Amino acid sequence: MDTDRLPGCYRHPDRDTGISCTRCDRPICTQCMISASVGFQCPECVREGSGTGHRPAANAPRTLAGGVVADDPHLVTKILIGINAAVFFVGLVAPAVVIQLELLGRYREFIGGPVEGVSTGEYHRLLTSVFLHVEWWHIIGNMVGLWVIGGPLEAALGRARYLTVYLLSGLGGSALVYLLTAPNTPTLGASGAVFGLLGATVVLARRLHYEMRPVVIMVVLMLVLTFVPIGGALTVSWQAHVGGLVTGALVGAGMLRPAAGRNRALIQWGTCAVVFLLVAAVIATRTAELAALT
Repeated sequence: MDTDRLPGCYRHPDRDTGISCTRCDRPICTQCMISASVGFQCPECVREGSGTGHRPAANAPRTLAGGVVADDPHLVTKILIGINAAVFFVGLVAPAVVIQLELLGRYREFIGGPVEGVSTGEYHRLLTSVFLHVEWWHIIGNMVGLWVIGGPLEAALGRARYLTVYLLSGLGGSALVYLLTAPNTPTLGASGAVFGLLGATVVLARRLHYEMRPVVIMVVLMLVLTFVPIGGALTVSWQAHVGGLVTGALVGAGMLRPAAGRNRALIQWGTCAVVFLLVAAVIATRTAELAALT
């Protein structure tokens, strides 16, 4: 028997953990741990409450970031995978939909046709492109990454905070693509959002004092693969990957670093607002630049 092995969570015995409930001392994993004034508590101890007379929601189990613990902690991840898959099949049946939703800064579909793209006011492309894929290997790779990275992060953040990280990361990746890519170069895929979840996972690992080397190696490996040319040319958008990674890390820091308290939600959503304004500034700068060329 391996005496050096950490105990398993009392609710999920297959998950080793070094964290224990401060009230009952039972081992708890990151999915079950709930922030308390001192340390972490298990869901049962939190449900028992302290007899303060607060409404039930006040004593509801909370995630590490302060979100409500859900019955299915991976529901949003499943829904996002379902949306990506559904849009992929729609694109196979109606390829014209892809052209209308992919990220393009400025282009003409045919000579003499109208100018289209984000710079003409089609800002929806910055987000709709995040749900588009045209190759099987592309969507399978992104969805595997979304499931592996997103599932544990959703459990730690809660549904609303997790979805916010995903969408802002996708938007941040698209903004950098819009800024640095030729305006008539089409870009699509969920990789920017997935890289954003990876950036937030780095923050989560530091927050929980986990061994950082495996996480850092994963980040470095994924970035190296981003810049490795295949067949003589880059087949992925490094701008989306870098933009998503940085955005996800910033939003993740805002979600996970503040300690529990009255101002935690204000700091969390305030950080999201600031990041959104920064992304909007990048988009506005590029739009003005492209408008000046015509």
